[in-house]
Amino acid sequence: MTTPETFTIALQNLATHKLRTALTMLGMIFGVGAVIAMLSIGAGGEKRALEAIGRLGLRNVIVRAKTVKPEERAELRKKSLGVSLRDGEAISEAVPRVEMVLPRVEVKPYKIIAPGAKAKAKVLGVSWRYPRVATVSLADGRMFDQRDEQEYAQVCVIGQEVRRSLFGYGPAIGKHLKVNDVWLEVIGLFAGEEPGTTSSKDVPVASNAQEIWIPVSTAMRKFDRDPLDAPVDELLVQVQDGVSTRDAATLIRPLLERLHGGADDYEIVVPEALLEQSRQTQRIFSIVMGSIAGISLLVGGIGIMNIMLASVLERTREIGIRRAIGARKQDIKAQFVIESFTISLIGGVSGIIIGVILAKLVAAYAGWPTVITIGSLLLSCGVSITVGLVSGIYPAARASELNPIEALRYE
Repeated sequence: MTTPETFTIALQNLATHKLRTALTMLGMIFGVGAVIAMLSIGAGGEKRALEAIGRLGLRNVIVRAKTVKPEERAELRKKSLGVSLRDGEAISEAVPRVEMVLPRVEVKPYKIIAPGAKAKAKVLGVSWRYPRVATVSLADGRMFDQRDEQEYAQVCVIGQEVRRSLFGYGPAIGKHLKVNDVWLEVIGLFAGEEPGTTSSKDVPVASNAQEIWIPVSTAMRKFDRDPLDAPVDELLVQVQDGVSTRDAATLIRPLLERLHGGADDYEIVVPEALLEQSRQTQRIFSIVMGSIAGISLLVGGIGIMNIMLASVLERTREIGIRRAIGARKQDIKAQFVIESFTISLIGGVSGIIIGVILAKLVAAYAGWPTVITIGSLLLSCGVSITVGLVSGIYPAARASELNPIEALRYE
């Protein structure tokens, strides 16, 4: 019997038992779909975390004012002023190969308004050099410059969500908005980003879409600040190329401990170290999710084997007749292997489609990014076919070893 004939007989048998074939495929469909969905969600989470950490800059060390309970702040201020410009000056002088130290101040807005509109946003006072170390891009206008900072200019750069809330979809450059009691002129507009907040371990990184940036000098002079708060919320320390940020952090820590009198009112974040931690965490997450999905594939493989074994028993007489008219053991074995292969192939392809749809639904409704790669598609399909073939080998071998005479007697 030729291979095409064997292949045709196998497909005809699957078509004859449509319901049984479809039910057998379900295990592979859901298994492959789960693998695709899990891998794409894991890869999307890794992408989001890496982008968040990348915005912090891998050449940067961040010194941040630590959030403490209100009843503890007064006691801390007796020992330390908190993170301040003095800390930045000390770091620049004492730590070798520091390129720049940039302060960042967060203004607490109780109102953000424009004529006939209001908005909610994060208001940040940053250095005019901040875009050099943070990944930002403008859709229109300009960033404030050194002169603006020196003159305490009341200017700002706003995100897309802020623009839509205050000015609609019309031009925003040259218009004015009011933060608390200070009027600001819009001179720049951030490029479009999805609103919301991404975060990596211990490092929240907000989207520019709902931010307002003003010169740090303006933030410190024009806006009131709680006297118990640190003068500066954050110092971004950028080191030169080739310098280990971990080594720099090791030097910064004892320096600040001395300047702050041992007060635990600051924290040091090293994005480079967070990047490694994030990658390791996401790798473990992907392995765990892949393993869970792999169990579904295994269950699907067991289902194929059970159905194929039942099929061998049900078709014992048919196998005897085929052997009696000249079919070889190899022909019988090939027929059952082809049936198993076809079930796993169709189930795998259908599972890929289901998995891609699930991943897109998660991205659309949960706001979680998903990444579907050719590698994950090929891996899932390959594993499903392998599982199907392995599951079909034993039933095929059992069918080929049936005694033709006894098979013909089977009722």
